[in-house]
Amino acid sequence: MVDAGAAGTVSVDGGVLYRGLYLNPSELPSAMIGKPFPEFSLPSVQGDKTLTRADLLGKPALVNVWGTWCISCRVEHPVLNKLAQNGVVIYGVNYKDVNADALKWLTEFHNPYQLDIRDEEGSLGLNLGVYGAPETFFIDAKGVIRDKYVGVIDEQAWREKLAAKYQALVDEAKP
Repeated sequence: MVDAGAAGTVSVDGGVLYRGLYLNPSELPSAMIGKPFPEFSLPSVQGDKTLTRADLLGKPALVNVWGTWCISCRVEHPVLNKLAQNGVVIYGVNYKDVNADALKWLTEFHNPYQLDIRDEEGSLGLNLGVYGAPETFFIDAKGVIRDKYVGVIDEQAWREKLAAKYQALVDEAKP
């Protein structure tokens, strides 16, 4: 028996399916929108320095959560390289990964990230409310999270949904 319930739930033979099961994953809500990017102190993937929230301030950017274990990240990576070559500021969060694998990946597929944060334990991802990878946060020059995109950034998604959001942050940051 299927019975439509209130608040976006459906009862199926005594069980409840929540509306969230049917949401477009690229439109998952985030409690972080409008809040400062979380404080963190983590090494870079290269291991040459410790990065903090302060390193992300000063210009609008994309913060891309990725991993070498993520097949979708491999699909997305060439587009990120192209965006970086066109002047889009991108910071990477290598999420729950083996650092040697991340270094090999960035050498083999090129590094689009101006900063690449190593989040081996997933603490930053947890504070961001990350569901998986790839996920991309749009931050303004003050480090406030202004938007989030879940899923692969391909050329169509960039052109139709995301480029205007990024450009608005760039325009807003101009004196």
